[in-house]
Parts: sequence; structure tokens; C-alpha cells
Amino acid sequence: MDFKDSIKQIPGRIEKLKDSLPTEEATKNALILPFISALGYDVFNPLEVLPEMTCDIGTKKGEKIDYAIFKDGNPVILIECKHWSQDLNLHDNQLLRYFTVSRARFGVLTNGIVYRFYTDLAESNIMDEKPFLEVNMLDLKDNQIEELKRFHKSYFDVDSILSSASDLKNTTEIKSVISQELTNPSIEFVRYLCRKIDMPGQITAKVIDQFTPIVKKAIGSYINDIINERLKTAMETDTGKDTSTPEEEVQPPADNSIITTQEEIDGYNIVRGILAKEVDISRITYKDYKTYFVVSIDDCRWKWICRFYFGTYLYIAFPKENGEEKVEIQSINDIFNFSDKLLLALNDRIGKECQQ
Repeated sequence: MDFKDSIKQIPGRIEKLKDSLPTEEATKNALILPFISALGYDVFNPLEVLPEMTCDIGTKKGEKIDYAIFKDGNPVILIECKHWSQDLNLHDNQLLRYFTVSRARFGVLTNGIVYRFYTDLAESNIMDEKPFLEVNMLDLKDNQIEELKRFHKSYFDVDSILSSASDLKNTTEIKSVISQELTNPSIEFVRYLCRKIDMPGQITAKVIDQFTPIVKKAIGSYINDIINERLKTAMETDTGKDTSTPEEEVQPPADNSIITTQEEIDGYNIVRGILAKEVDISRITYKDYKTYFVVSIDDCRWKWICRFYFGTYLYIAFPKENGEEKVEIQSINDIFNFSDKLLLALNDRIGKECQQ
């Protein structure tokens, strides 16, 4: 059974068992250990998964973390567990203390349903206040499965995870802000839009109240336009029409109607993680066009590594002589299966000059 199939069994297990788990220990045994096992670790081998690892904190001796996952003899992931009904917001300080006295680069706070992944992006060896990844197993998404796969024993690489953690954390927070503004525009956001359209007169509280419903209506209309554009692109793809622009004719978009999706960003981060083995990931860039999303090296459109065509169906394309090779994938998880093609494309492009 592959990783995706294993991890997708966890939600059903939660639904079936959670109401029969009265204690934290029962939660660990029934929900959290199967999750760790799905990540490829032997939960019965203390050289891989050590329960109750001591984390002495100052004068406090005998403090213990629920589980520590080891690699090459060193702890790399600390896991602090709570009962499945517990609110995790009440317990992140405990994990922070353990993280500080450990050499582990990642901390996980979980109640067996929600998993919050932390690291030390802001200050070395000090756990960040906010997780860079949060996964609700009862609302599991394909892009989250891709991120969880990075923690699998077979794929675990600290540098690769850290390279995407910052982008992932910022993307999550920005999405939250955008979602809030789209659903319930703040006074600051409405005032900003009033100024952008050069509304005459003072922007008073009365003006804000009058303008807020107009902002909501405009947002709804804009979202509908995006959906219609995506549907049009998907229909063109379904009928076999090649919507890509020949490489020599590719031009940057001339308008601001292009929306970069989370799925495209997640795919980009997977590609960056794969290519990080061969090149500084700061050289891997992307650009989004109306009909496809392209990943390149050195921000050069002539040196593209792959393209995504993400609509109703998902396609990834690779460069070939006088064109491209387009392959349908079932989820962005499948990008991992094309590591060799991506590295081959990188090595083909990396020594070439960028044509003007």
C-alpha cells in the first residue's frame, strides 16, 4: 500500500473510533500511532520512534515528550499528543518548551485529528508561534497529503522541508486573510478600495457603511468571472485543444486577471524540493499565464523546466525538441514520480544562456 492510500485510511479510523477513546493514552494508541506508522516509521522500534523521551527544562527534571522520531541517532521530530477532544490552542506552549531544549527541527502538536507542524523559521532553536502546516484529518486535501509525504521516512529531508516551510506558512496566513476579507471586508480594506478608485470627499463611517455592500457584490462578481474562465480553459483541455502558446511566442500576461491557485503553488514547491538536490532553490522561479503555469530556472522563460495545466484535469508538461511532452496526472502527488524528468530538464537548461 502506497503512502496516499495509507494516509487516506486514517480519517475513517478516526470517525469509527474517536467516541470510544476516553483518555489521551487511548487516543495515542488508536489514532496517533497509526498516523506515525503511515509515515513509514516502525512504532515498535525505539531507535526510530521513542515514546516518553526526556526533555529536561531548566530546573524541571523528568519532563517528557510523548514521541520523538529519530534519524541517524538524533531526534528530528517531536510529537506532543492530546486527547482527541482537546483544543490544541491551549497546549502549544508545552511543545515550545520541549522544542527549545531539543535538537529536533520539527515539532508536531496533535489530538489525533488535527496535526500542527512547527519549526524555527524566525529564530534558530526557538519554535515559531504559528505552525507552517496544519492538517485536519477529517478534512484532508490532496495538497496536504503532498506536504505530509515530505515527513515520510523514505522522503524525509530537512533542507527540502525547510525550503518550502516558509512559503507554505506565509501562503496559509495570506489565504486566511484573503478569505476573511472576501467573506467580511474589513473597514481598512473598504477604505483602501475607496482610495484606489479616487472616491471624492472624505471617507467617513457613513461612506464605509454604504460602500461595503458594493465591495461584497464586486468580489462575488469577480469570483464568478474567475470560475467561468477556468471552466472555459477546462473545456478546451477536455476537447483536446492545445491551449498553450508556442515557446518562441510566449509573452508575459498583459492584464491582472490571472489567479495563481494554491494547487499550482503546491506543485511548484514539490518541484523546488526535487530540484534542490542539484541547484540553489532561489534560482527556481515561476510565472503564471492564463492557460498554464511555468516553472523555470533563473527567471528565464526560455529555460523552463515544466508547465502545469491545472483545470478539471491535471497535466504536467516537460520540454522536448520543438515542443513539449504533456502527461495527465491524477493529483499533484504524482509529480514525485517525475523526479528524473525534472532533473533531466534542469540539467539540460542549467548551462544555457537566456535568450532575449
